[in-house]
Amino acid sequence: MTLRLAPGTAWADVLSRATAVAPEAFTGDRLRNHFDGCWQDAGEPVPLHSPVDGGRLATLSRLGARTAAQAVRAAADQHYQWSETWLPERRARVLAALDDLGAHRDLLALTQVWELGTPWRLACADVDRALDGVRWYLERIERQLGDRDPLPGPVSNLASWNHPVGVLVQTELVQMLAGNATVAKVPSQGGAVCLTVAHALMARAGLPVTLLSGCGTELSPVLVRSQEIGAVSAVGGRGDGGAIAAALLDTGKRHAIEQESLNAWGIWEFSQWDLLADHLRAGLEYGKQRGTAYRRFVVQRKLVDRFLAAYLPVLEAARFGHPLAVAADGDPLPDLDYGPLISATAAAELRRQVDEAINGGAVPLYRGSRDTGRYLAGQDTSAYVAPTALLAPPGRAERHRHAGPFGPVDTVIVADTEDELLSAMNASNGAQVASVAVDDQELATKLARDVRAFKIGINRPRVRGDREEPFGGRGGSWKGAFVGGDLLVQAVTVGPGDDHMYGNFPGGSRYPSNP
Repeated sequence: MTLRLAPGTAWADVLSRATAVAPEAFTGDRLRNHFDGCWQDAGEPVPLHSPVDGGRLATLSRLGARTAAQAVRAAADQHYQWSETWLPERRARVLAALDDLGAHRDLLALTQVWELGTPWRLACADVDRALDGVRWYLERIERQLGDRDPLPGPVSNLASWNHPVGVLVQTELVQMLAGNATVAKVPSQGGAVCLTVAHALMARAGLPVTLLSGCGTELSPVLVRSQEIGAVSAVGGRGDGGAIAAALLDTGKRHAIEQESLNAWGIWEFSQWDLLADHLRAGLEYGKQRGTAYRRFVVQRKLVDRFLAAYLPVLEAARFGHPLAVAADGDPLPDLDYGPLISATAAAELRRQVDEAINGGAVPLYRGSRDTGRYLAGQDTSAYVAPTALLAPPGRAERHRHAGPFGPVDTVIVADTEDELLSAMNASNGAQVASVAVDDQELATKLARDVRAFKIGINRPRVRGDREEPFGGRGGSWKGAFVGGDLLVQAVTVGPGDDHMYGNFPGGSRYPSNP
């Protein structure tokens, strides 16, 4: 069956809509940077390409460190004025921005489809999550602030590309609601057009936003160590996150740094395979690029056959491909589990990691074919990877326990004892989320107590969480203050109790109770 692009979803149509909604943020197909209260053409032009089909999307304007430093100083001036703005006015402006973002929800979702390869359903959910989440804070911000004050300077946001609206924009809106100006760096790998449109709408509502594009290694020192910066919020790999944390050590700046870790499933004395299959199916979303936690299954030896009977059909039924390809005009957009990886380079690296693991002794339990995806005739498919599952080799599992494949690749590890199960689940020295699948509630609770994760699900997955749910990580998966619910507001304000904040700090860790 020959597929075609759904009418009205071609990138030329999407870009035309974006420039019509936010003409001030574009010069032709070139994205502008926003600082010192206006959109500016400064920066070196760098082409952007789509992972969906390799096509050219737009041109980024990449700034250098000197211009970024000027932008940070201007953001500090904005912060001083905004921090003196009364809460009712801040709330009104954030609400106005929310209304505009909601009016252009489909456009923001479509830009994510093309820029990140996110399937339509998941892209819409990302935008909806942000809008609903900020409305939750709007209803509670007076209580959450109490007698707390804004930070001494703007919040610098160094986010990954995974959720440009659902995480980055939502977090910025809450930071501004709490009285802070914000500085956001466009993720290097994707989301630039989506973030440009979103920040144009926020700036139009009178919010103190700064949006900068540039190379992370050049801009990070400015966006992390500048004396004007009041706090740093970052999401990314342990290399980048560790470098940011190290740069902050002697500054005393508030920070929240989310880093990559394992999302381990421990399966022990378990029999509810239909329930587990449903959870496994949901875990394929985003091609397992959703966040910074890599899925890993640690399975009791006597249950491996039953586990594979539930697990392998889920991989075989995985739906992936071009997120906008339909059989006929008028058909709904495909309900895919995932689209391409973020780039052809990332896909090639993942395939190399799989080959290297197999050469090192891993056993391929399942290797799907890229040809089973849904594509347009003749399109570039180099960024697509089919589901893969690897069994870590006995006696040599350690090397496979730590490497986190960022994409639709799972590793299965066999355990003979509870101690082996826990050791494999805790291989990344701390995590944000983990789950145990155990029939007996008492045994499940006992095992969960020894899993080094911030959130632990029993017979269900745990995810980042929204609204009132706190979120953080144990061990090396998180540095600084925890966020989520009241904790997010506390993390970006100053006031009573700051010496007893929840988080991982050089002097020790303090954890909230987690349902």
